[in-house]
Amino acid sequence: MKFENTLEYAKRLDQEDPLSTFRKEFIIPTHNEKQQIYFLGNSLGLQPIRTKAYLQEVLDQWARYGVEAFFMGEAPWLGYHDKLTGTLSTIVGALPHEVVVMNQLTVNLHLLMVSFYRPEGKRRKIICEAKAFPSDQYMLETHVKHYGYNPEEVIIEVAPREGEHNIRIEDILQTIEQHKEEVALILWGGINYYTGQLFDMATITKAGHAAGAKVGFDLAHAAGNVPVQLHEWNVDFAAWCSYKYLNSGPGAIAGAYIHERYHTAPDVQRFAGWWGYNKATRFLMQKGFMPTASAEGWQLSTPSPLLYAAHRAALDIVNEAGWENIQAKRKKLNSWLWFLLNDLSKATTETTPAKAFTLITPPPEAERGSQVSMLMQRAGKEKEIFDQLTEAGIMTDWREPNVIRLAPVPLYNTYEEVWRFADILRRLIG
Repeated sequence: MKFENTLEYAKRLDQEDPLSTFRKEFIIPTHNEKQQIYFLGNSLGLQPIRTKAYLQEVLDQWARYGVEAFFMGEAPWLGYHDKLTGTLSTIVGALPHEVVVMNQLTVNLHLLMVSFYRPEGKRRKIICEAKAFPSDQYMLETHVKHYGYNPEEVIIEVAPREGEHNIRIEDILQTIEQHKEEVALILWGGINYYTGQLFDMATITKAGHAAGAKVGFDLAHAAGNVPVQLHEWNVDFAAWCSYKYLNSGPGAIAGAYIHERYHTAPDVQRFAGWWGYNKATRFLMQKGFMPTASAEGWQLSTPSPLLYAAHRAALDIVNEAGWENIQAKRKKLNSWLWFLLNDLSKATTETTPAKAFTLITPPPEAERGSQVSMLMQRAGKEKEIFDQLTEAGIMTDWREPNVIRLAPVPLYNTYEEVWRFADILRRLIG
């Protein structure tokens, strides 16, 4: 698409935006009674206005019915989970019974590792991306130590080539091939949190299975951001949080996917709890774990209806907006951002003695999500521009040592906000 670098053009794009009304569904942070430009959907999505009402409904049920609210009211808590999985299954490309809403992301990864990391003999290695989000690194490190293994010997990290910022798919595939006799698991991020690189999950899954390994993904930065087809790609398992692009609040309840072929497989190991027990006989309180024959069989404890309600408030907006419509705007909005920043990056090369920044996120012609990461390059002044953007009312994210991350979100960000950000940045780096 051919863009124009003008405010008038940005306003025209907003007028033509079929999702423009959904911005009113969210509470935009303000400073001095002025709305901020919020580009932090990759860290914490904004609060839907309806969240308070959804939470109040649960509180009212609790007040009126007590424990009987699990069975009474317009939305009994016992069946609340079913109100979430339909939209979520569309978002992650799964069958509804392959999705479960539970716990938080790292807890779910540990639980899924119990089922899908089954080291045996020399086949005990794990392949992952270098510099994955620290929580994933710590999870893998401590999990393999639990088996008595040395993480440095068992965990194989694939890194970008020297002088590059993104990991080449051919290097991932070569690593899988190199360790095909020893690899037990490939656990990869859908999108790299630092660079915003979107990985080819279908190709990674196919190569991992050909090598005899199980394949899973951390979709923290992918779920609710980019289209994913977990079932079609034959992915074994995945997990994600819901407080970023899924706008379900800080510490929000997370989600997991387990392919249906494992739901009734008798040899699949797992940690169990009462909430994962067969629903038909759960309240008989019998000895001997009999899991629910779906992804819900991986649940442990009674979930919080309050967290369910906050999640439902956000998912209902996604359902009303339409997942395909959200994806169409995501592509256009972030291509617009890339166009403006790319122009600005080229201009700084020609007009300043020191280039201000380099975009380390793959360009629009590569499949990518909402995030753009800018490597700040003026020695001694790397964070200065970030601080000035904050003072100007633009909320972005700083990652050490010298990266600004920003993520315009299609449900609540506008084309004009993107243009104003680029215009302010141009003046700051002048």
